[in-house]
Amino acid sequence: MFSSAVPYKNQQYAQLKTNFINDKTLFEDPEFPATNASLYFKKPPPGIVTWKRPAEISNQPHLFVKGISSHDLNQGVVGNCWFVAACSCLALKPDLWKKVIPDHTAQEWDHKHPENYAGIFHFQFWVFGEWVDVVVDDRLPTINGELIYCHSKDNNEFWSALLEKAYAKLSGCYESLEGGNTGDAVVDFSGAVAEAINLETEAYYKDQKKQEQLFEDLLKVYDRGGIISCSIKARPNEIELEMANGLVKGHAYSVTAVKKVRMGHGLLAYFKNETIPLIRMRNPWGKTEWKGAWSDSSEEWSKVGDMERANLGITVEDDGEFWMEFTDWCKFFSDADLCRLINTSVISVHKTWNEVVHFGSWTKNAEPLLNRCGGCANHKPTFLQNPQFLFDVTKEADEVLIALQQKDMKSHRKYGRGENLSIGFGVFKVELNRKYRMHDILTQQCVETSTYINARAVFMRCTLQQGRYIIIPTTFEPSTLGDYMIRVFTDVDSGCRELMEDKPKVKCWSSFVGYPQAVTHVYVHGAEELQNQDNSGGADPYVIISCEGRSVRSTIKKDTLQPEFTTSAIFYRKKPRKPVTVEVWNSNSVKDEFMGQVVLSGSVKDTYEPQRLQLRKRGRQMADEMPGSISLRIATSTQLTAM
Repeated sequence: MFSSAVPYKNQQYAQLKTNFINDKTLFEDPEFPATNASLYFKKPPPGIVTWKRPAEISNQPHLFVKGISSHDLNQGVVGNCWFVAACSCLALKPDLWKKVIPDHTAQEWDHKHPENYAGIFHFQFWVFGEWVDVVVDDRLPTINGELIYCHSKDNNEFWSALLEKAYAKLSGCYESLEGGNTGDAVVDFSGAVAEAINLETEAYYKDQKKQEQLFEDLLKVYDRGGIISCSIKARPNEIELEMANGLVKGHAYSVTAVKKVRMGHGLLAYFKNETIPLIRMRNPWGKTEWKGAWSDSSEEWSKVGDMERANLGITVEDDGEFWMEFTDWCKFFSDADLCRLINTSVISVHKTWNEVVHFGSWTKNAEPLLNRCGGCANHKPTFLQNPQFLFDVTKEADEVLIALQQKDMKSHRKYGRGENLSIGFGVFKVELNRKYRMHDILTQQCVETSTYINARAVFMRCTLQQGRYIIIPTTFEPSTLGDYMIRVFTDVDSGCRELMEDKPKVKCWSSFVGYPQAVTHVYVHGAEELQNQDNSGGADPYVIISCEGRSVRSTIKKDTLQPEFTTSAIFYRKKPRKPVTVEVWNSNSVKDEFMGQVVLSGSVKDTYEPQRLQLRKRGRQMADEMPGSISLRIATSTQLTAM
């Protein structure tokens, strides 16, 4: 699986290891040397740093001591609790850490054959849509003989220190890891999709129904192998400040379990089936725990039977891991990251998603039709100059996940350019036959807008009705340049693609068959007072919008004489004098019944204002009225990039 990983800086692990074993020397990484430049760019560590190999720190170094555990690792002097929390989460997921630490058994020290040791390790990270293989030597920074950054509680276990070194190399230096987001690190370990949840603004603590739904969401993410972390907002002077309740502000915690815990003792507990939602966390410090209800030695545990307590692995020691009632968690924590491992496997017991990935850039061009950095919707003149991605929802309604990610900027921190851009996106419901870029917002509806934030990734989960949609990913301000990756997940294939063309192309045969002279947008809102079509006194109407032999059909609206179609179509017209027709039909199992039509000239001079028109018959009886009316809007322009 990892033969496809791209070697970082073109350093080939297997080749390098073989060369250094043959030369009987230990690897020294020229791309991440044992110098101050690899440590910091502004703030030096608190002491004289000596780079040491594991054999100089411990008699019997190992990658793992008694396997891998979330209790293995503790934070060092750099403020990267977010990374350590992600490592704790990683340690709980064998199928994940075996990707990040490939061929881990072959990388382990073999003390019986020291001649096979070359002082070289490699780790793999998911970087902007691809797996990257990062090589490091085993020289680690120490002060007074002790590791100064991430380290295991066993002084002869080195997986976490070496993993952190590889991540620091990818980020430019160790200081670049100061301050970050646990969700981002989890994504780098897995390719997951991170959803940031603001527990404070959403006020889950005060709303029992929202709280119950959130717990079910967390439970589903956790049970399906996802990773959850959380933190408490802090002012600059409160970073890593311990509160009276034992929780630490501005500090990342890894969630190590989400459970409905059975209350009561013995058989009675099973018959009563009373449960309480609990959540377990770990502090990357390896100590300092929650002191409230359900903490290690609190009296609440007496309400839980011995067997249930044993299943939960309750330990009364200051090991940094503790339980909380979910209500308290919602009350005291302000932010959470839910990292979903999106399942795209065809063979699976869990929900399988269809994934589409696109890479692009916000680029600047003086020509408006070529500009791709128009800023957010606040900047109306340029907003539609951004990249546009079209996709279809073919089911009646479908849950859609959209993740927009920009390139990681940590490696630019040493040059003073490490800040993320403020990014976000809007989702527009567009004409059912839209094939070209949108140039004006007429009746197209913005159905969803993400938050705009200077985070590495922005995520949205929403339910969309059947139809055609365009996603517009943007920076907050216009003329801001950058690279992005957008991932769209749907239940069935959405045909998601970037819209590149502004209008139909001129082809070699256009002179014979004609080229569009005008473009017309038609939006049908609905109909009223239609004629009864069945015994129950209702109908199942749908609408067809046609022009020059092409047509668009809406979905069927069940059992109504006042249907709301909210359907639109766009036509590039070679013969602008040919009319546009809008027909209403009743869906019938035997034969569909005609319920009336309107014929529109689609002239440039026609009003764009909403119209309510009487339905009429077809053919020679076109002048005759039929029961009911239809409300619509129509706009025509001879400029093909007008809409």
